[in-house]
Amino acid sequence: MQLIVSEEAEFITKLDISNTPKGTIAHYWMQLVSDGFGSPICIPVMVARGAQDGPILGLTAAVHGNELNGISVIQRLFGEIDIEEIRGTIVGIPVVNVPAFQRKRRRFVDGTDLNHIMPGKKNGNVSQVYAYRFMKLVASQFEYLLDLHTASTGRINSYYVRADMDNPIVRKMALLQNADIIVHNPASDGTLRGSCAKKSINAITVEVGNPNTFQKRLIRSGIEGVHNVLCHLDMIDDEIIETEKETILCESSKWMYTAKGGFLAVSVELREQVKKGQEVASLRNVFGKSIEKYYAPFDGIVIGKSVDPVNKSGGRILHLGKVKA
Repeated sequence: MQLIVSEEAEFITKLDISNTPKGTIAHYWMQLVSDGFGSPICIPVMVARGAQDGPILGLTAAVHGNELNGISVIQRLFGEIDIEEIRGTIVGIPVVNVPAFQRKRRRFVDGTDLNHIMPGKKNGNVSQVYAYRFMKLVASQFEYLLDLHTASTGRINSYYVRADMDNPIVRKMALLQNADIIVHNPASDGTLRGSCAKKSINAITVEVGNPNTFQKRLIRSGIEGVHNVLCHLDMIDDEIIETEKETILCESSKWMYTAKGGFLAVSVELREQVKKGQEVASLRNVFGKSIEKYYAPFDGIVIGKSVDPVNKSGGRILHLGKVKA
């Protein structure tokens, strides 16, 4: 079978997977909304439709505009796909939040976190309409979803997964990521994962490192995770990549916050296991005087942490996971 890849992306107003011929990879620009001039705002869509029928796996990245690692995961995965062996369809959306991506910002143009308002509203404000149309026209067609994220500005993350571990299908998808940490986190309202779960789409959130950068090791880990899911769903004939690294399972997690503003120093590292009462951070005022120390509220593992020294009242310190007994 001849591999056919479109030389130029076609402009569309609706994604119909059946319009991509079997045994081909196609790229599209799909109009979602329009700007103040009435010009179309389009999202990039990549479709790999196998010669044989099978599951529909969605891959989404950059729901926040500064989350770049997931973009590279999708790009490189599509570059490595052997379309002749695919059963089913892979739909990649390398940039969900196009307006934020273009501005090199995390949030949508109206200051809204797009991952807090899913599935949006048909007749809502600008961000709600954008979210609604993405869910209705794109994500609703998935059967499985890997939603790729990173830490937000001023913070760094381990390679970890958030998933509803009580769902056996979702649990398996999470374990296949070979992540450092998995946090049991039933899908909440407002997230893309949660909105998909309400439509019986099996979805996990994969946190692939840090914002505003490409991290080769973590990108490769992300690709391996997708590869493993493709194997598990019988979409490709290959072996699941296993690792000797232990994945730490957490029954829950909690962010620690500052009560005062000042200069923050976090003294623990990613993936470090800490004991209840252990000092994890300290705060100094502008004169260099120590004004506050912070201690772990329970035994746990460091999932993510702040790396921005300048912290306001209510600023995040670190993300601590409670290890499952």
